[in-house]
Amino acid sequence: MRAQDKNDAGGLGVNDMAANGLSALAVRPVDRSLESVLRAKVDGKAKPPGSLGRLEDLAIRVGLMRNCVTPRVERIDLFVFAGDHGLTEEGVSSYPAGVTIAMVNTFLAGGACVNALSAAANIDIHVVDAGVAADLPPHPDLIDAKIRHGSRNAAREPALTHDEVRAALTRGGSLVGKAIDKGADAIAIGEMGIGNTASSSLIMHRLIPAPLAECIGVGAGQDDVGLARKRAAIERAAHRSAATDPFEVLSEFGGCEIAMMAGAVLGAAARQRPVLVDGFIASAAALAAVRLQPAALDYCIFAHRSAERGHARLLQALGAEPLLDLGMRLGEGSGAALAGPLLRAAARLLTDVADLADILAAAEA
Repeated sequence: MRAQDKNDAGGLGVNDMAANGLSALAVRPVDRSLESVLRAKVDGKAKPPGSLGRLEDLAIRVGLMRNCVTPRVERIDLFVFAGDHGLTEEGVSSYPAGVTIAMVNTFLAGGACVNALSAAANIDIHVVDAGVAADLPPHPDLIDAKIRHGSRNAAREPALTHDEVRAALTRGGSLVGKAIDKGADAIAIGEMGIGNTASSSLIMHRLIPAPLAECIGVGAGQDDVGLARKRAAIERAAHRSAATDPFEVLSEFGGCEIAMMAGAVLGAAARQRPVLVDGFIASAAALAAVRLQPAALDYCIFAHRSAERGHARLLQALGAEPLLDLGMRLGEGSGAALAGPLLRAAARLLTDVADLADILAAAEA
């Protein structure tokens, strides 16, 4: 198999993506030929070299993603993907599945935490029905991309068919592609779905891989009895299937919203746009995207380190250092919203800050 057809890291090559009907989501690595130019440009700004710490590295990364020394990042579109999980039948969550619908309605009413945080950060929110287990009434701010009414119970059978995974990946990529066509400079991803930390734990377990015990946390909040029940259900799902291929793992264990977020990561990366990845569940989706297309990692900016057990290990496996560490574990895209201004600031470091040489020349004049 030729190099362009199969990535050394084990992802799907260009031909593989086309064979799966996913050619629009094929990602190429960033062109690093500009790296030294960008570093010199950042070092030459009106500040001591390195004085803005990791913000300088972020500016260089954004320039590489956009293949430009003057990248623009003003409009950030946050997609909140919602879906239900059949695993909730096994008692993996302390909340009933109906909370997913209630929270989608709260997003649409503007009353959720992510609404407040996004408003503060001047970020547009798009609420996506990826697989809520009910027919939601039309709403001008709701995107109907439903794959099915919730995933199947992964402890008993594959959560999604291959066709459903393919559709979720394609729709996620298409949604962010349309946003980019309308002027989005960067994409942020978040989610809502009762039971989705269980699904994410299984994805992490197989795709890092990591011991299952390191991947399971309290999620939205479990007491000791509930956590034991959650672990048992996840172990049953893991024993049911030995899948390790990323596409198969999404089929066996993934939720509609997780697969659609993976597609969103690939769609943004294919268009050379930064992707702000929220917490544990969004990162599990990004992990699946990276295992499908390793070059997608070049475009992922991990917003924060979640307090959910497993997230630090997942980030470590991807070699990622998140921008924030606030002890959060809400989901919804909340961390991605808070990190948005940092992404804008990094780009403006390249475009808005005067050059030190010009200031010194003026001082000597």
